Amino acid sequence: MARSPTTLPRSAAMQREVLFGLSDVARAVRTRIDQRAREHGMTRAQWAVLSRVERQEGMTQTELSDILEIQPISLVRLIDRLCEQKQLERRPHPKDRRANLLYLTAKGRGTLTRMMPLGRDVADEIFDTFSEAETAALLRTLLRIKENIRRASEAKGAKRTANGVRHAG
Repeated sequence: MARSPTTLPRSAAMQREVLFGLSDVARAVRTRIDQRAREHGMTRAQWAVLSRVERQEGMTQTELSDILEIQPISLVRLIDRLCEQKQLERRPHPKDRRANLLYLTAKGRGTLTRMMPLGRDVADEIFDTFSEAETAALLRTLLRIKENIRRASEAKGAKRTANGVRHAG
């Protein structure tokens, strides 16, 4: 985005502090969710797996690994544990015998139903001092940051392709 002549230059130190702040806030949110999930015998990672599978039942472990940005070996352990607890089930892929499709069990659905109020409680704790307008403004700002990151990543990918070299990434 081009700056108008009246726009003040941004301070590199302030930008750095914002990025550190975003990282610190994300870590604090994850920690708080872990604390609250433990009250129900779950981990944040297990909760995330159940939630994602609920949204898109029948996905493969590879697809879930990509969505959650978890290493496949770590995800396999999580899924193994959830299957042992009868929260999830693996079903054979109809076209690829190397792959399994993931589905929630009735017990897994019950767990998510019990966890729903917990998710609302954590959000209420985090946004306790925010007005609806402040929360909406924060969401818009975060989405802009995310879009800037996406655009920068795409531009870098296009630049690599233009140089005749295409790296995975």
